[in-house]
Amino acid sequence: MAHVIRFHSTGSPEVLRYETLELPAPAAGEARLRQSAVGVNFIDVYHRNGLYPVSLPSGLGSEGAGIVEAVGPGVSAIAPGDRVVYCGGPLGGYASERNVPASLLVKLPDAISEQHVAAGFLRAMTVEYLLTRTYACKAGDTILFHAAAGGVGLIAAQWCRAIGVTMIGTVGSDEKAELARQHGCAHVINYRHEDFVARVKEITDGRKVPVVYDSVGRDTWPASLDCLRPLGLMVSFGNSSGPVSGVDLGVLAAKGSLYVTRQTLMTHTANRATMEAMAANVFAMMKDGKIDLAARQTYALADAAQAHRDLEARRTVGGIILVP
Repeated sequence: MAHVIRFHSTGSPEVLRYETLELPAPAAGEARLRQSAVGVNFIDVYHRNGLYPVSLPSGLGSEGAGIVEAVGPGVSAIAPGDRVVYCGGPLGGYASERNVPASLLVKLPDAISEQHVAAGFLRAMTVEYLLTRTYACKAGDTILFHAAAGGVGLIAAQWCRAIGVTMIGTVGSDEKAELARQHGCAHVINYRHEDFVARVKEITDGRKVPVVYDSVGRDTWPASLDCLRPLGLMVSFGNSSGPVSGVDLGVLAAKGSLYVTRQTLMTHTANRATMEAMAANVFAMMKDGKIDLAARQTYALADAAQAHRDLEARRTVGGIILVP
């Protein structure tokens, strides 16, 4: 019997239930995965609270790592005993075991542990597409990245340091500011005490930045546009403060013919070859010691609701895993 977290109605963390489930044999194209660790991400909150609607009842979670126990008909690229990681695909990652489309699974190099990669594979893949595909950051660039002490932000800081990009990051406390600096963020702005638009202009000698990466959403949207130089790119990839709505295209013109994009990881990983190339980049950065995905918070699978409470209250920093 597999232990799983499911929810039968949307709402607060209290809707999450710890249940048991008897799994069928893997269907065609599937693999049975015994999970060593499960990643927790803010998108899980969006599914749980109904911002991103799902069919109920539903599992939760889209990231994990473990060992393949069995494969269904037609699966040849993955075999029992393989150590693998995945992100995306059907919800249901909060589980001790699950059947997963084999097309999502990526084999792990020997040097990378399952618990280490599960703490941040989705975040690292997010950073990979943000910094290399959405906008091709290069040595000498200066960028603005909101939530610099969050799970994605800390990986982005390390990645930027490794490739010679100057990252300006925003955070909500002095403790988070120090953490962001330790991970490679060159300039850290505590938005509770400083005007981040003014500081960006100061840091860049008035030139502002070519790209802003924003997972906060509603609260940071208007001011973020003021940080962009003409023809700059606003990259929205999350809504932790609420969704951005009612975008006035005339404002984009008035502020310098700005570009705006709303990105999702799943769009990039829908192509298997692209997904494997992205994963190879992430593994290379990990093996070279340029990024560290180690979890900073670990909870038992049964305590998923508490993990969500802490995440929403911004009591967490960096990666979070559930251990079955």
